[in-house]
Amino acid sequence: MYQRLLVPVDGSELSEQAMHASLKLARQLGASVTGFIAEPMQPLRHESRPHGLWEPDPREHDARVAAHAQQVLRKFEQLAKDAGVDFEGFHDQVPRVDQAIVAMAEARGCDMIVMATHGRGAFGEFLYGSQTKAVLAGSKLPLLVLR
Repeated sequence: MYQRLLVPVDGSELSEQAMHASLKLARQLGASVTGFIAEPMQPLRHESRPHGLWEPDPREHDARVAAHAQQVLRKFEQLAKDAGVDFEGFHDQVPRVDQAIVAMAEARGCDMIVMATHGRGAFGEFLYGSQTKAVLAGSKLPLLVLR
């Protein structure tokens, strides 16, 4: 059945729920989990700065992104260890998060993607977009959506 699950996470409360749910599923299936953090390459404008014009030094941004990813993946790894599930974690800065998720699933030989979604509805998706819908559209793998 399913042997390797890809679980994209970002460190939010919602992604922590996805960690727990995916590990429970992996235990039931006898599968391993690949955790993945895909961060956009360009930092977003920081609205707390005057006129939203401040952009961080790219090296500083890269270091912060890497430190955050390592922290989240270490937590995921510990949860997997506690659950008795094989785990590997990866992070990358990418131009398109949805495409990176699909590419990582293919590169690591995953046979299912497990993602959490905010479930914002049509208006929320119009405003914020939906990584989950974009992954669903771009992947041939089964996608389990947690809400």
